[in-house]
Amino acid sequence: MSEGAGRAVGTVASISVYPVKSLAGRSVPAALVDPAGLRGDRAYAVVDADTGERVPVKTAPELRQVVATGDTEADTITLTEVLGRPVRLATGDAGPQVDAAAVHLVSRQAIDRAESGDVPEGCSADDPRANVLLDLPDGDERDWVGRTVRIGAVELHVTRTPKHCLGVYAEVRRPGEITVGDAVLL
Repeated sequence: MSEGAGRAVGTVASISVYPVKSLAGRSVPAALVDPAGLRGDRAYAVVDADTGERVPVKTAPELRQVVATGDTEADTITLTEVLGRPVRLATGDAGPQVDAAAVHLVSRQAIDRAESGDVPEGCSADDPRANVLLDLPDGDERDWVGRTVRIGAVELHVTRTPKHCLGVYAEVRRPGEITVGDAVLL
């Protein structure tokens, strides 16, 4: 996609970073996007202190209620209390702890569709856990698979729709910064 190319299809409504995988995210006004995704996103995972196995939200849904403070020692203490067993935070040797792609995009319209029953099995329409929430007045991000999207200085290649979640997954083609209010160009 060349500079200035693309058709405006919407705007960025909000940006969320999840410093610890499976924990609640926090909204930010802007984010730097590296080839691996939003900087600071899913940098840590909760692991069992005894076995070293990752503790997924599927087996510990209470993780979604905890917001990471950024203080790994304090967060570890909180998580141990919430889960009732010893855990620790671990970084991934290969970078962020993402399951499928560097960036997860979801539109407000997808959330509206989910509220009216158009939601994949196993998906939480209440908390899609997306990095970037979009406002697409006349669009559907599911139509973007295989296409390129530019948001701010960032260029993303949309790779697929998630199996158990709303929106689309994308890989970073050109790193940069995104900001709430940025135009989304297709």
